[in-house]
Amino acid sequence: MLKWHIEVLHLKLKHTTTFAPGTQATRVNFLVQVSDGEFSGFGEAAPEARYGESPELLLQQYKVLLMGGMPQVQSMEELLQLLEQHPPINALRFAIEAAYLHYFCQHKGIPVHQLLGQPQPEPQVTCFTLPALQPGEVAHYMHKYNLGRFRYLKLRVDPERGPELLQEVLRATEQPLVLDGHESWLDPGELLDFLNLLERGRILFMEQPMPASKAAAYAQIKNISPVPLVADESVTDVADLELLRTQFHGVSITPMRAGGYLNTVRLLKEAKRYDLMTVLGSGIETTLGAWSSMQLSSAFNFVDLDGFLMLEEEPFGLVHEQEGVLHLK
Repeated sequence: MLKWHIEVLHLKLKHTTTFAPGTQATRVNFLVQVSDGEFSGFGEAAPEARYGESPELLLQQYKVLLMGGMPQVQSMEELLQLLEQHPPINALRFAIEAAYLHYFCQHKGIPVHQLLGQPQPEPQVTCFTLPALQPGEVAHYMHKYNLGRFRYLKLRVDPERGPELLQEVLRATEQPLVLDGHESWLDPGELLDFLNLLERGRILFMEQPMPASKAAAYAQIKNISPVPLVADESVTDVADLELLRTQFHGVSITPMRAGGYLNTVRLLKEAKRYDLMTVLGSGIETTLGAWSSMQLSSAFNFVDLDGFLMLEEEPFGLVHEQEGVLHLK
């Protein structure tokens, strides 16, 4: 019989304004472990409130899965069947699937990427997400944290502060930028005006400027946007890639949001079938989450795995960043 264990991870953020308004100074993630007494596997769950995920719900669902027979599971097929019978939130599903798959690979002596049918993970360039800085703070912040070592920077923008903050960043650095609209534009015309002001050579792409519900507006803007548009919040564990290709030039797939390795691989294959650019994304996760995502990284066009760099203290040390490049340890 397998022994499952869950542990709360209280993670302190370096910056309280790194992400969306309302982001707390600490994050609550979870470490899930499965063991047969000799071999063990670990997975991380990072619940996202935007998708109705909470620590309380995660723990309730974990108990349901235990009572539903998770300790008696003897194969990935049995585990997947249990997860279908008692569907958990995507973050918990990812942690449980990853823990079991890591355990299985350790038990059989098989590399994780090989079991998933993916290329061997190599060192990966990642972009770095700037926090929500105030006017006049950009140059000082970039110098203080040596952000020139990153090949690309990522900047969260909105209709109110977007143009001003963007111009300040462009003055402070020559690095190419990724823009994250975080669903903050509601007026398609206003968004198009903003896009037309962008320096095309400096902006690699823009993620999800309008809410996922604005499908018709995205379809109108896609072919006239001066920069590529990438779906982010529009891609969870389910995504109509055939429809999304009419709205976006690419998709950002986050394994945690996709609910596991297997579904991430499925989404990745489908995105490639529709010739969409693929971005490997992450939330605020430790290097356990980043290590897991790195197992798939060689198959993606662009890697955005800087979530663990936002943490004051990172407990596992499974991924190391040097000169803007991620290395597995």
